[in-house]
Amino acid sequence: MVKKGKQTHILIIRLSAMGDVAMTVPVIKSLVQQYPHLRLTVLTKKAFAPIFDGIENLQVHTADVNKRHKGLMGLWRLYKELKPLEIDVVADLHNVLRSRVLKKYFGLARIPFAQIDKGRKEKKALTRPKNKVFKQLKTTHERYAQVFLELGFPVDLSTVKLLERLPLTPKVLDLVQQDTKKWVGIAPFAAHEGKMYPLEYMEMVIKELNHTNKYKILLFGGGDTEIKTLEQMASAYENTFCMAGKLKLSEELQLISNLDIMLSMDSGNAHMAANYGIPVVTLWGVTHPYAGFYPFGQPMENALMADRETYPLIPTSIYGNKVPGGYENVMKTIEPTDVLKKLLQLLES
Repeated sequence: MVKKGKQTHILIIRLSAMGDVAMTVPVIKSLVQQYPHLRLTVLTKKAFAPIFDGIENLQVHTADVNKRHKGLMGLWRLYKELKPLEIDVVADLHNVLRSRVLKKYFGLARIPFAQIDKGRKEKKALTRPKNKVFKQLKTTHERYAQVFLELGFPVDLSTVKLLERLPLTPKVLDLVQQDTKKWVGIAPFAAHEGKMYPLEYMEMVIKELNHTNKYKILLFGGGDTEIKTLEQMASAYENTFCMAGKLKLSEELQLISNLDIMLSMDSGNAHMAANYGIPVVTLWGVTHPYAGFYPFGQPMENALMADRETYPLIPTSIYGNKVPGGYENVMKTIEPTDVLKKLLQLLES
């Protein structure tokens, strides 16, 4: 689509949830490794800018989709801000109404614009209750890579060098109280209850890890309700600390990059840890890795899933927001002893 002899400038659009944004990182890293002459600008929300720290030849342009850049006029204002950057091609990794409007605007300047195929038809087949087609779909990382292929930049994800461990600031070190214990990150919450492990089960895991006296357990989350719950949990165990509400995202990423392991739901924390090559154990309820949202580079045996023999409609949705009657307790089929066994296996290997 474009000549690769000059320093091509690619605008990458990803304005959605944190996990989706984090999943762009391995693909973008692969892109800059294989095409060092590229200039990249990522269009995303301001809060997510730190996710791209440390990637060469990349700048972030932030969009305020709720105020300044809201609606048709706001998107026109955004386009006018982007125009002076001399964008050569656009990789739309979002493909929603907002980015489709931007496509129209960039079309006025005849700028090539490739969009992600989200695979809606096959995802519907995977999640429907009748005539379910239960098979592995193309991963989100592969779908992102396909967009760059369409622009003339094929990427080999098998050779990507992930983000490097970040240095810890005195603030983070003081909060964690560094010692010789290994660091276990735990992110117990998810956007929807259908993919969240019961807190009483998670506390059983934390209790057993704490009693070994070999690990420092760092709890991640956000929002007043989650922070209150995590503070209460941490106060009960001497080796357990609540990180929620105490760090900016840039500082949280410092900490995540230095973990020995992360235990997470099907959520953004899993993807952020995977971007640094941290071993990630994921717990899956009404969602499933077959939908394509598995953390990058993680062995499938690190995924502990609800029992499909008992609950054959799994996955019931892509995002965990649809829980059929009788499926409220799918996560209880994952025993805390199995979670603990998997964590210790990886920590002690």
